[in-house]
Amino acid sequence: MRRTSFPAFISAMLFSASSFANVDLDIQGIDGSLEKNVQAYLSSIPNEDYSTKLRFQSQVKQDIIEALNALGYYHPAVSFEVEGDDKLIATVSPGVVTKIAKVDVEITGEADSDKDFQNLIRQSGLKVGDPLDHSKYDKLKSNISNLALRKGYFNGKFTKNQLGVSPELNQAFIQLHFASGIRYQFGSTTITGNQIETDRVASLQPYKEGDPYDVSKVGQFNQALSTTEWFSSVLVEPDLSNLDKSRKLSMNVSLAPQARNQLETGIGYSTDVGVKGTLTWKKPWVNKYGHSFNSSFSISEPEQVITLSYKIPLEDVLHQYYRIAYGMKHVDSLDTKSLESNLAIERHWLMDDGWHRTVFARYLVENYEQGELDDIGRFVLPGVTYTRTRTRIKNSVIMWGDKESITLEYGDPSLFSETQVFRVQAGTSWIRSYGQNHRGIIRLDGGANLAQHFDKISPSLRFFAGGDNSIRGYEYESISPEDSSGSLAGAKYLATGSLEYQYRITGNWWGALFVDGGDAFDTLPNWKTGTGFGVRWISPVGPLRLDFAWGLNKDPGDQFRIHFTLGPEL
Repeated sequence: MRRTSFPAFISAMLFSASSFANVDLDIQGIDGSLEKNVQAYLSSIPNEDYSTKLRFQSQVKQDIIEALNALGYYHPAVSFEVEGDDKLIATVSPGVVTKIAKVDVEITGEADSDKDFQNLIRQSGLKVGDPLDHSKYDKLKSNISNLALRKGYFNGKFTKNQLGVSPELNQAFIQLHFASGIRYQFGSTTITGNQIETDRVASLQPYKEGDPYDVSKVGQFNQALSTTEWFSSVLVEPDLSNLDKSRKLSMNVSLAPQARNQLETGIGYSTDVGVKGTLTWKKPWVNKYGHSFNSSFSISEPEQVITLSYKIPLEDVLHQYYRIAYGMKHVDSLDTKSLESNLAIERHWLMDDGWHRTVFARYLVENYEQGELDDIGRFVLPGVTYTRTRTRIKNSVIMWGDKESITLEYGDPSLFSETQVFRVQAGTSWIRSYGQNHRGIIRLDGGANLAQHFDKISPSLRFFAGGDNSIRGYEYESISPEDSSGSLAGAKYLATGSLEYQYRITGNWWGALFVDGGDAFDTLPNWKTGTGFGVRWISPVGPLRLDFAWGLNKDPGDQFRIHFTLGPEL
């Protein structure tokens, strides 16, 4: 028989039989951390060596003793019993545990008052009177060395590092003396290989010359340079060749330009728009100032969209920029036929509290047929948008997250709009988890058009509900007030919400139960409800959702719909 691993859920039970080759090994008398450590040591014995012979028993005994010594048990007793030709029983008595009698940990040099080193010592778990655990000693020693390197104490060394054990007294004595030496500082930065002007690249540097060295700042600089998408490779590193000559460390930044043109193609499917193909052309950098250009064309049966955008970074390259965007969209779906054109000028900020603020002005021209209406709408709409997304991800799954957004727009005839209108759109979503196998998702969306003459409002400014990301069980944008001909007219107001519970079936596969509700309305809502169940798969290309939904307010026989989407949860 081959050797098998031991599930965590039996760790508190007696060490159950593990099968190796043609012999079962059964360890008795220990559990918990002792059992786990013995298992770890025994795992180094090759499968083919397992037998009931005395030589194998000697190897098992030696590994058990070493495993128990590591946890402070220096007087173990191990006996063996053979049952038949294929079972070996080892009975273990761990004996008296050795306890820590002295802890002498000392930091000298410029790190003697460094709070990070003091926190390491406090959190080490090494206390007089506690059972000895060699791993805690080794971990503290390693953590001190690593912290010194991270914070620029490059000359640091241990003058004493000793773990002494007196088995006769069952006592252990710990000595760790670390001389940190000086803490080095950031020196001048040399940037090579950049096609973007040096001052603009250097503005991403999170440290100043003379600041204490911190490897996390080096990582931040590396990440910031990568985030710009200007470079195909980024390497930021200190020059350690002159440690004896100066406290200041020269920093070397090696860069390679990103390709000036990038083409991407994609294909997807959702029940809202069917098969959707996408072609994207990007220029990550247009000139030495770091300007960039992005364009995309997407096509599906009901919608075809072209977008172009030009980005101009400001002094705070990553967090502040201008964006000039143009989009054209053709829609032929249900009772809506529309060709809209949008030109926008935007100013973007990433604020200290994590909110992304966009101040914009857009010019909308829309040639449309909406039910009985057949017109051309023109609007100049200045506005502001605030958005924020926060997530905590574990094994590619969002276990905690939220997303909020609000957009305010205003149009007026004196500013070349068809009618006076004030628009509000807001949405929020939360993901919360309980343990590793339970997740809940809540979504709320709302909007309002406060218009002087609503009949002059274009379809793209009106509200519709229903579909994969709205109220499931209803066709995409099929919920809205109707005109006198019975055609969808679009609404003044929107209010929708969703509540979903998910349970992990296995790995990245989840089952879901949900209920959606809401309406798109002009005066008072006539609430629509959809409910059902689904399957979620966190795939390598993004979360995939398959839902079976029933629209409870639809006619019998027309209530059931299948919804399929691929895309982010927030």
